[in-house]
Amino acid sequence: MTALDEPSVPHPSVHGGFLLCPCHPGAEEALTLRQVEVLPAYSRAAWRRGLVTFRAGPAAPAIPADVVPDLVFAHTVVRSLGQVSGSSLDELAGKAGTLVAGMRWDAVHVWKRDPRVETAIADVRRTLADACGVTVGTEVTARLGDRVLDCAIDAPDRWWVGWHDAVTASGTWPGGTYPGEVPPTAVSRAWLKLDEAMSTFGLTFERGERALELGAAPGGACQRLLEAGLDVVGVDAAVVDATVAAHPRFEQWRMRAREVPLRRFRGFEWLLTDMNIDPTGTMAALGRLLESATRKPRGVIATLKLPEWSRAAELPDWLERFRSWGYEPRARQLSTGGREVCVCGLRPRGGVTAGHHAIRSRGPRGSRSG
Repeated sequence: MTALDEPSVPHPSVHGGFLLCPCHPGAEEALTLRQVEVLPAYSRAAWRRGLVTFRAGPAAPAIPADVVPDLVFAHTVVRSLGQVSGSSLDELAGKAGTLVAGMRWDAVHVWKRDPRVETAIADVRRTLADACGVTVGTEVTARLGDRVLDCAIDAPDRWWVGWHDAVTASGTWPGGTYPGEVPPTAVSRAWLKLDEAMSTFGLTFERGERALELGAAPGGACQRLLEAGLDVVGVDAAVVDATVAAHPRFEQWRMRAREVPLRRFRGFEWLLTDMNIDPTGTMAALGRLLESATRKPRGVIATLKLPEWSRAAELPDWLERFRSWGYEPRARQLSTGGREVCVCGLRPRGGVTAGHHAIRSRGPRGSRSG
């Protein structure tokens, strides 16, 4: 039995009325824009670079546990229990233990608001767990379904303490940051971004499927697809890394995305793009292929660069474009990416795609249409 099922344990939501949302430094305004659409009964409160807090209004309804996908720019969403300060690790942990007295937890997540803060996360996690009566091992990720005690290190002498239920993949990662690493054999960080996207969106590839990537060089994403057993075509006028180019299931078309002959865009199950161009150009390249295809790929994974954070306001329109192509879109600013948004669109199978959470589209304020 987990803490979620224990009837005698006080529910932590009786404490506080704030949400803590870690995000990419600089994404605070983009996150707030999504909050206004998704959680209109909340308002932005205190914030620091890389962390925004939202205050519940007097009529704020209970928010769903899986609200993170809708906020897009939030790495995770933590229900705040309060802030503690102290001059030593033991003092901080003791105050946190008093704050959560009587509550039970399945896991403990500790993360820094700013990576430059000089605090040993492992020491904080161990001391905090002891003070709160939680048994933790070396594995820092949670399991789906766990109730997680969160500690956001704001400064060496100040912590935010809160909780969340791990109902999404990102909810199992401390601070919503993907714990994967770039392997030494990867030719670029695109390998890791696709790896995170696969985990975030619950994607499963089948061996022998065909994938085409627009803007493939130097080939990191293609490399990840090849490792998953796919046959891959990379489209780029630039040269793909020799390691990828030599793979027997890889083929490169040395051309720009707009030069791909429409007749050759047949028989692909996946279409990917991570081009370093304006998102208008990326959407145009996707539209050119998808609007003319008689048999569309079953999935599209597109990275849309944001030349300015203000371009995040266009996200609802981009998602509607995916819907017009026949896809159920979901979006997230990947923790391993930069100033960009990853949109994953899947074609429905027999109606709603089972096991996938589609981001809510813009509707009347406070509504959640899909």
